[in-house]
Amino acid sequence: MIDQSIIVKSICAATEEVFTTMLGMEVKAGAPYQAKNRTDPIDGVVSLIGLAGAWVGTGSISCSAPFACQLSGRLLMSEFQNVDEEVLDAIAEITNMIIGNFKTSIEERLGPMGLSIPTVVFGRNFSTRSIGTDDWVVVPFECEGGCLEVRACLAPARTPQHVRHGFVQATPVST
Repeated sequence: MIDQSIIVKSICAATEEVFTTMLGMEVKAGAPYQAKNRTDPIDGVVSLIGLAGAWVGTGSISCSAPFACQLSGRLLMSEFQNVDEEVLDAIAEITNMIIGNFKTSIEERLGPMGLSIPTVVFGRNFSTRSIGTDDWVVVPFECEGGCLEVRACLAPARTPQHVRHGFVQATPVST
């Protein structure tokens, strides 16, 4: 098993890096905690990316619709009053950067990993679920009046896999 403190440290470093360099914003991490898959309904924007290799899982970010508009405005140097296609694309890119940096950091301990493309969900009264593991490490962040949660769940792969040039391939099991 991977030590949770490594996951927390990697999430914090990745998030701070993206906010500082790409958004020009300072972010403050709150107290990390463990959570099960979300079953309570939420409102706002959630973006998920799959991780695969010898370890598999999901990384995600979530925030309110107004904060998604604020972050997107910073990334795209524009103003957004409502969540639209551009906002969803920007949140997907922010997720890709944060979880991509997180992945690069944890690869030192877990081996090469591949990333899926982000899936972004926006709405009211919905829930998300990741199959395979339900033990999430969650780090809440505050920034300029907004809140963002970065989550990661990881587990050893059931079928051995290896990553070649960013693509994941199942390794045949000899019998």
